[in-house]
Amino acid sequence: MCFLPSEIFGKLLAAFDWSQSNLCSKFLPEDRGSYGLTCNRHWGTTFCLLLDLLEVLTASTLICGSAVNLRSQRLTHIHSSALLEIISGSSEYFVRKRAVLLLKRAVLQKAGEDWASGEVLLSGLRHEHFSSDMNRVAHSVLTAMAADWLEMVHVESASFFGGIRPIRSDEDQKPDCVMLRGVSLLILKSTELHIQSAGWCSAVEVYGYLKSLWSFLRRFSVQLREVTHHCCWVSLLFADQDDDMMEAAKASLSIFLYYRGRCGSDGSAELQAACVSGNNPHCIFLLLLQNVSFDHSILLDFLISTETCFLEYFVRYLKCLTADWQSFAAECRRISESDGHLSLQQSSSAPCGGDVFELSSKWGSPTPCLVQYSSSDESDPEGMEVSQDELGISIHEKSRFGALDVKQKMSGPRGRTHNESSHSLKRGAGGSSSQTSQGEHTGPVQPPLSGQSACDRAVLCLSQLREVVSRLQAKTLFPYNPSSLLRLLAQVENCSKKNES
Repeated sequence: MCFLPSEIFGKLLAAFDWSQSNLCSKFLPEDRGSYGLTCNRHWGTTFCLLLDLLEVLTASTLICGSAVNLRSQRLTHIHSSALLEIISGSSEYFVRKRAVLLLKRAVLQKAGEDWASGEVLLSGLRHEHFSSDMNRVAHSVLTAMAADWLEMVHVESASFFGGIRPIRSDEDQKPDCVMLRGVSLLILKSTELHIQSAGWCSAVEVYGYLKSLWSFLRRFSVQLREVTHHCCWVSLLFADQDDDMMEAAKASLSIFLYYRGRCGSDGSAELQAACVSGNNPHCIFLLLLQNVSFDHSILLDFLISTETCFLEYFVRYLKCLTADWQSFAAECRRISESDGHLSLQQSSSAPCGGDVFELSSKWGSPTPCLVQYSSSDESDPEGMEVSQDELGISIHEKSRFGALDVKQKMSGPRGRTHNESSHSLKRGAGGSSSQTSQGEHTGPVQPPLSGQSACDRAVLCLSQLREVVSRLQAKTLFPYNPSSLLRLLAQVENCSKKNES
């Protein structure tokens, strides 16, 4: 599909628009009766093929944009309520799981991401029904949650190459984290869309969704039941999936900012309420830094990667941080008093079976760096003025660069890399991390910093990141205009200095 010109693909869709809409209506009827061929022994396979077709049609809205506006392209959104009932009621687990992933990709606007290039998916403008369709899915999800939908969603144990591992005891149980992550992102994103479109909804309602999600996760994960600090759930559940982790962090931040705006307060009581729901943005960000050992080179890798929404999340969080520094400092003090580990040591591994990523800081472990920092000159302070609109420009420019293009550009005659490819926390389907370091590490590594608080470590990490980005910008090695980002990072340093004085 990706190799067809959008004009030809649009004509092909139009030719089959009625038949595809009619087919879907038979499998997913509005009356909530039987879903088509449920008695047929091949029903599960047939339904998965239907879900594949729905993903192709949903992805076509991102490929063709406003040039094509067909009912068949909107079928995933139109029949979202029926798909939710399939998730909670189908006898075939692989069908339920496939439906969860379809709805998750629909709300994240990532349908077709496994087989369509990112450039193609970002090329089109949105059709006229796009916003209403997204709101329709969000409304369906939250309406289902109000009817105790999560109580009927079952999650099996984690699978491996040979099938499902037999469960010997509670301690051995490893849940299917693909399913847990899919349901979590579906609920988080639906809540975010709901509060953006509804105009007003109570904090009790918003946090009620998050508490229901937390209860759902604890029901299937022994490790999450043992966690005392609820904000750990994002790092524990999404530890081996950077793209999903950033989407979860970004949606969680949006929900928190909405709640804070409605309450008109930014005090400790608000942050405590956010911690109860696992939604404190300062805790989530500090956990992210802890998971990468406060290594700014890994944040740099995230910034130039097109595989996650880290830039959008990072800029929004830095604005939140600089606007409410005292709350951030208070959370840092609380973390420092608990040895800086946020009670993560109570859980030795992520709750995902084979998809394990160590959460305790690996002080002193080698971390391959993207750029030869010592070869980068200091940046020229001139030309660093920032306009209010540069953030949007930066994100747009960033989307035009692939990670490989960026690395090749940085490893040219004007800059060198330590290794052929950069370090990334990105894991594939098998959950193994990419290890590219072959030689001796010469870049900066964060050692154990005796006496330093979580705040000191965070500020040092962000300060080092600002310095590196400034040098790369001065040598025209950074893939997009980082001026707004640099300004925010400088503001973090100023807030820290004011707090010390």
